[in-house]
Amino acid sequence: MNLSQQDWAKQLDSDNNAVILDVRTEEECNDGIIPNAINIDIYKGQGFIYQIEALDKDKNYYVYCKAGSRSTQACAVMKQLGFENTFNLEGGFMQWKGDVDFPKK
Repeated sequence: MNLSQQDWAKQLDSDNNAVILDVRTEEECNDGIIPNAINIDIYKGQGFIYQIEALDKDKNYYVYCKAGSRSTQACAVMKQLGFENTFNLEGGFMQWKGDVDFPKK
């Protein structure tokens, strides 16, 4: 499901079963991440699938990328793998107005 920046952030704040999933490359993550996000690069192909399959399907996944198209793709893949609740951040990290963390080197 696609959610606007505001709805995504609001729903995430009240979700005790949430996992934030960043599907960008490691280089893109160096520009900042949404706090508490886990990074699984969608460009890793089968490696992405393996890492996604290891996740808990009972969680709610808030997925984002740089602009919103890779995360839309990731949500579709996750649905095919049996994930019920995936929420795509429309506009991606480029339009994110919330808090930002930087990965530890």
